[in-house]
Amino acid sequence: MPDAPAPAAVEPAATVTLTIDDVETTVAKGTLVIRAAEQLGISIPRFCDHPLLAPAGACRQCLVEVAVPDREGNVRPMPKPQASCTLEATPGMVVRTQRTSAVADKAQHGVMELLLINHPLDCPVCDKGGECPLQNQAMSNGRSSTRFVDIKRTYPKPVAISTQILIDRERCVLCQRCTRFSEEIAGDVFIDLQKRGAQQQIGTFDTEVLGFAGDVPSGASAIDASGRPFASYFSGNTVQICPVGALTGAAYRFRARPFDLVSTPGVSEHDSCGSAIRVDHRRGVVLRRLAGDDPAVNQEWITDKDRFAFAWQSAPDRITTPLVRARNADGTRGELEPASWVEALDVAAEGLRAALAPVDAAEPAVGVGVLPGGRLTLEDAYAYGKFARVALGTNDVDFRARPHSDEEEAFLAHAVAGRTLQVTFGDLEQAPAVLLVGLEAEEEAGITFLRLRNGVRAGRTTVLSVAALASRGLERLDGVLLPAAPGTEAEVLDAIGTDADDELLTDAATALAKPGAVVLVGERLAGSVGAYSAALRLAARTGARIAWVPRRAGERGAVEAGALPTLLPGGRPVADSAARVDLAAAWGVEHLPDTPGRSVTQILQASASGGLGALVVGGVEIADLPDPVLAREALTVAPFVVALEVRRSEVTDAADVVLPVAPPVEKPGTFVTWEGRPRPFPQALATTAMPDHRVLDLLADALGAELGLPTLTAVHDELDQIGGWDGARVDAPGVEPAEPPAVAAGTAVLATWHQLLDAGRLQTGEPFLAGTAKRPVARVSEVTAQLAGVADGEPLAVSTDAGTITLPVAVTAMLDHVVWLPTNAVGSAVRDTLHADAGDVVRIAAATTTVAVAEEVDA
Repeated sequence: MPDAPAPAAVEPAATVTLTIDDVETTVAKGTLVIRAAEQLGISIPRFCDHPLLAPAGACRQCLVEVAVPDREGNVRPMPKPQASCTLEATPGMVVRTQRTSAVADKAQHGVMELLLINHPLDCPVCDKGGECPLQNQAMSNGRSSTRFVDIKRTYPKPVAISTQILIDRERCVLCQRCTRFSEEIAGDVFIDLQKRGAQQQIGTFDTEVLGFAGDVPSGASAIDASGRPFASYFSGNTVQICPVGALTGAAYRFRARPFDLVSTPGVSEHDSCGSAIRVDHRRGVVLRRLAGDDPAVNQEWITDKDRFAFAWQSAPDRITTPLVRARNADGTRGELEPASWVEALDVAAEGLRAALAPVDAAEPAVGVGVLPGGRLTLEDAYAYGKFARVALGTNDVDFRARPHSDEEEAFLAHAVAGRTLQVTFGDLEQAPAVLLVGLEAEEEAGITFLRLRNGVRAGRTTVLSVAALASRGLERLDGVLLPAAPGTEAEVLDAIGTDADDELLTDAATALAKPGAVVLVGERLAGSVGAYSAALRLAARTGARIAWVPRRAGERGAVEAGALPTLLPGGRPVADSAARVDLAAAWGVEHLPDTPGRSVTQILQASASGGLGALVVGGVEIADLPDPVLAREALTVAPFVVALEVRRSEVTDAADVVLPVAPPVEKPGTFVTWEGRPRPFPQALATTAMPDHRVLDLLADALGAELGLPTLTAVHDELDQIGGWDGARVDAPGVEPAEPPAVAAGTAVLATWHQLLDAGRLQTGEPFLAGTAKRPVARVSEVTAQLAGVADGEPLAVSTDAGTITLPVAVTAMLDHVVWLPTNAVGSAVRDTLHADAGDVVRIAAATTTVAVAEEVDA
């Protein structure tokens, strides 16, 4: 055999050597002086500087004395102090900070005096008091007395930039962190510098000057004469990075002081990005959440939903005690009544036991279906899967409380389960091309969107999207749209690299063939026949890596935990006898059920037709299911329903036994990101509420089965013991694309996806956040609008035999004969109202009146 080629020599990174405060140091070329000082442990005061934002040199607080070699090598001082946050280190540079230079110290004192001329000295009532860099640096790098005796500048306060972000302009030090974040990181330019000289300020801006265009927020907001409220999913980050108390959040404003709060690290429960957060609570009440610092995942940013949507965990409809449905004298179902844990568990066990082995021997056992939902921690999802198989003897367990398919299940078993960290957030920033299929990154995975923007802004990454229209998020990624009507995604994916006549698809194939390219597929592809199969073929054809990005925080963990009808923990196929024997030995049982279970829809259909004796439901929202009408019928017909829930819902209203469980803030656990990265978090609040896995352990004990999962440690010990599966995997799905539906006059193909802020129950109790949700509109092309007889802004009725949704039209550059609606916005509950989903044909026509859209998103 020929010798293997020698590895290519790695060129050392270019470095420079300089001296800071008489200490010589070597740093990478291009390093800013302020960063070089940090590496030596020397802190230079600053306000405008932020490691994730481009240098601005706006505040001048970081002035240092600098000397550099001239052409002859003589080290000569610069004529005046320099801003260390914009100055790159050069060979031979000599820097003296305020520690060793009287010049630098005097310059910093002068800048601080200038900043405090107009800054109000209201620290005791300022929300930033106690954690304010200005406050700290005024003490460490400021004068002990002021020479200013005139009247300070004032402004009317506060100005509501939106319903959730307020600005006190007299506190602003013009560091421009907020404006730079909005322009560089989020791409939402909503505030900017106004005016000149002494009247210069940060505020909402004149749209005619800056040419802002975008979706209008639904909430009414007070604005100044020069601007308008903004609609950004990331606006709360400006509050956190503001170095003074100029920007504040409406929900937290004046509610507490930092020294009154207890802080606990956490992980957001809202999407599969697993963003690090900090939970600040006082006397058992969460008052705010901040972004955690995690360079590998969310850096220092989170979405507004992650930041503000936490009130649901302590909502007034919180269930705090077990509930058991009484029986009337005639045997009919009565009302839910409070009960003890012992009574509730006994009643639940009795009902489940009857479903497994009816009292009347002439009646066949019909079994129990388990629907855990997709928002559980890894530990809880594992408990549901084990409970179904060990205590109930069934594989009828499925977490996918949303549209799903057998093709998707095979895709998850083949390409997702057990394949961790094959694509990471860091890979997205470095990828030459990223193809989004069935995924709207900004709406469905906010941090993924920001990481993609990092790659795009650096000039490394090209983003492509297979969709019916280019969303505003895709436009801010400078993305390329590969047009595909809903249901035709498989055809477009198969044409990439095989259709030589289509220049757009040929260019896409060339981009995806570059080393490091990535294909990101969303959960919405489950509704497009053959799309997952085509995505796998595309990845094999181009060499691109593929990753699955679901919306919900618990879905990737549920895949790994085996909460699927054909998949056991660790990626073990139910149909593989060796996998069953392996797991049975680990669980200490003789055997596991070998019949593949039923999906969510099949379980609900079986229940609605009388084919199931009971349902165990945990954290499932009826409106999220593919057919809410079927779900309600299934819950009504089911002889017995056990619900494990945090709050009252449609499921608990139909349940026979309700067992309260702890929300994420009241329990420790682990979410798993779409990358497959475990994200453990501790318990923040003391409580008597129990996590799902402990409740299921008690319920299994009442059934006479041993689950062995009373504690988090016990769950982790089992997961570690089981490990991953090294046997044969499920074959890749090979589903052929379906024929697209025929579109007749007066009809269109429905396109839809969830918006980040919508009518979901995890956003209830936060009216300030609801005010910034995008106003629901129906999007159609100009041709489609003309055919329907509507103009931009006029009401359009989208209907099926089940119902009608009427929304104002937004004429958009998109495919003809397609209409887009938000899936679950206020006034646009697509599945509940239309009984339809993406790819279905709906009727469209001009409407005479528009359905009123609520100003608050509050389910």
